[in-house]
Amino acid sequence: MDPLTSLDGRYSDKSAMATAWPDAAGRLEQAELFWLTTVRPDGRPHVTPLLAVWQDDALHFCTGPQERKAKNLAANAHVVLTTGTNTLREGFDLVVEGEAVAETDESRLRRLAEAYETKYGEDWHFDVRDGAFYGQGNRAVVFRVAPTRAFGFGKDVYSQTRWTFG
Repeated sequence: MDPLTSLDGRYSDKSAMATAWPDAAGRLEQAELFWLTTVRPDGRPHVTPLLAVWQDDALHFCTGPQERKAKNLAANAHVVLTTGTNTLREGFDLVVEGEAVAETDESRLRRLAEAYETKYGEDWHFDVRDGAFYGQGNRAVVFRVAPTRAFGFGKDVYSQTRWTFG
């Protein structure tokens, strides 16, 4: 996946350089906490923290089918996932825009379940059946978000990189 990469000079120091997508993807892979933004049926935003796994050029997250985010996604699949640091002068923030698509292929789900447990520990063990995750007796739908556009915000040297996909 080779996105179009550009540095926005309006929001970047003169010495800043665009961040390469592989560096950003590595940060997505390592990030532990993400914030998911969906849109409620009445148009109001809904934001919630969650865990996600970067695999096969996409972010993956799961949620119970009756949770607010799942209900929102049934009406509008467009999402934003953010991660980074809550500091002003250090770190790197990422914003990923895309469409959340339910992942039901059980071989992919098994790989994702392994990735969740490897990344987050045995408390995040999922069994896979019927096209979903099952953990602690609960069913969770898994969503895949391939980036359509992403932004990276450097803070050691202020920079804003934009990646546009396909």
